[in-house]
This record gives sequence, C-alpha cells and structure tokens, in this order.
Amino acid sequence: MIEPGQAVGIAGFIAAYGQAQAQQAAAIQQQTGYLLQARNTLAVAEVNAQYSQEYAQIQAGRLLKRAEIEARNYEIAGNTLLKNLRATNATVRARAAAAGIDYAGGSAAGIQRENVQEVMFDVGIADLNALTARVLGFEDATAMMQSAELQNTLNLFSARQQSGQYQQAGAAARQTGGLLANATLIQGGIDAYKTIYGEKKQPTPAQKKT
Repeated sequence: MIEPGQAVGIAGFIAAYGQAQAQQAAAIQQQTGYLLQARNTLAVAEVNAQYSQEYAQIQAGRLLKRAEIEARNYEIAGNTLLKNLRATNATVRARAAAAGIDYAGGSAAGIQRENVQEVMFDVGIADLNALTARVLGFEDATAMMQSAELQNTLNLFSARQQSGQYQQAGAAARQTGGLLANATLIQGGIDAYKTIYGEKKQPTPAQKKT
C-alpha cells in the first residue's frame, strides 16, 4: 500500500518530469524560431541580391544604350558637316567656273582649303565626342555593375553572419533548455526521494515511547 508521503513524492516527481518536458519543448520551440529567422534572413538577402543585380544590369544597359545614341548623334553631326562641306565647295567651284576662274587654283582653291580645314576640325571634335561618349558610357555601366556586385557581396556576408548568430542562439537556447530540464528532473527526483524515504524513516509513536 502506498503511504501518503510516498504518494506526495511520486506526484512531485511526475510534476517535475512534466515541467522538465515542458522546458525541453520550449527550448526546441525557441531554437526552431531562431532557425527560421536564420533561414529567412539569408533567403531575403539572396532575393534582394538577385533583384539588385538584375536592376543594375538593366540600368547598365540603359547607360550603354544612351551612350551609343549620343555617339551616333555626334557621328551624324560629323557626317552632316562633311555633306555640307561638299555642297559648299561644289558651289565655290561652280561660281568660279561660271566666272571663268580656275576653280582648282587661286582664290577659289584657297576658299575650298579653308572650308576643308575648318570643317575637318569640327569633324574631328565630333568623332572625339563620339568616342568619349562610348568610353564614358562603358565606364559608367561597368562601375554600376561593380558597385552592385560589391554591395551584394557585403549584404550577403552580413546576412550570413546574422544567420550564423541566429543559429548559434538557437543552439544555445536548446542546450540551456536541456540543462534546465535535466536540473528540474534531478531536483524533482531528489525531492521525491527525500519525501518518500524521509517519510519511511520517521519513527512511529510506538517507537518514540520505547
């Protein structure tokens, strides 16, 4: 027959066991929360890095396209200058021929040479501007891509560090919960032992009289 003290001791141990199990469950739940935070942190960083890289590629493509359009405009301007030069010199030769002047020599030739020198200078500047537009556009696009790549690398590194911290926190929470549960169970066992066997060792009234 179970004595009252034994019943109390057993009930106390069962309660301690239940408390220990609850502590372990809470630790597991806490660890799971940290692991979810770790996974979400890294996943969000990876998605942001992907979109950031795609956006940088789009912007870099726009820069290259704009630079190419600008360069083409300079080339068109240069071609227009050459076209106008041909028309202007043709007019000079026609007027010289109509006036009976040698259009290949004298003042007519001098005017044509001056026209050529002036226009070729402007054409050279247009060609240089076209080249500069392409070079600067390429440099801007490259710088944008490199900047985005560097920023993504830093963001991912930071996210991995934070994710690792969450994982460590989860592991620590699980370990702490396990230690606490074990301590609770051990203390419950000690209390139950004291209650059960301490009750047995108490002298009866008859023993006290003798």
